[in-house]
Amino acid sequence: MSNKQNKIIRLTLSYIVILAMIFIVVYPLLWVIGSSLNPGQSLSGSKMFPENPTLIHYQFLFDLEKSNYLLWYWNSMKISITTMILSVISVAFTAYAFSRYRFIGRKNGLMTFLILQMIPNFAALIAIFVLANRTGLLDTHIGLILVYVGGQIPMNTWLMKGYLDTIPKELDESAKMDGAGHFRIFFQIVMPLAKPILAVVALFSFIAPLGDFILARILLRSEKNFTLAVGLYELVAKQFGNEFTKFAAGAVLVAIPIALLFLMFQKYFVSGLTAGGTKG
Repeated sequence: MSNKQNKIIRLTLSYIVILAMIFIVVYPLLWVIGSSLNPGQSLSGSKMFPENPTLIHYQFLFDLEKSNYLLWYWNSMKISITTMILSVISVAFTAYAFSRYRFIGRKNGLMTFLILQMIPNFAALIAIFVLANRTGLLDTHIGLILVYVGGQIPMNTWLMKGYLDTIPKELDESAKMDGAGHFRIFFQIVMPLAKPILAVVALFSFIAPLGDFILARILLRSEKNFTLAVGLYELVAKQFGNEFTKFAAGAVLVAIPIALLFLMFQKYFVSGLTAGGTKG
């Protein structure tokens, strides 16, 4: 078989795999969007491309007298944005310390983080519930945010530490010779070069609270404090009158802030800001 034929076969197989992946991703997305535009409440009669599309379900979600969707949306945005900011700050300092300093317990600390990231948050539900109850943080957004931030630290610390290790330490030493202190090196030299990994950590930290249901369902008790995941679940958890089409409409709107944040940070995901760090 000639090289040209081998190339054609490889390209064909590559395109088949790509098309299959696109189908797997796009097909359920089209069904959710189509279901949100179908009249009625049941999914049994829904179509991917409805004959009589309607926006009545979106209108219902935005009606403050009939639905608490906007309140749940605000709660989720507040929790996600706060979690993202606190996670980026805490992970940046923690990863920088493990990457640049040598101290007693460093290896044990890294090993502890490695073990903790293997244990899912829901495995500690009882402990988290009891702790939140005793500290008065049950049914509060602050308690949920603290749980999310604490859960983000182990995995993202390892992720960011690996990236910071690739930034040459000669930059730190040169800055010290010029009289720069630790905080100036951290903020003005290392962090600007670490923008790609900061963007990744920020995106992960933002998405996690939006997609979480278990922790939010356990810690939040009143409807006014519900997040989107818990609130939307209530639409389909009723014994009678399940509103699946409204659930689909609400799920479509959840994707908007995630898509916007991804577009904002997209340039950092593929940029190699450390490539020229030692040039000159």
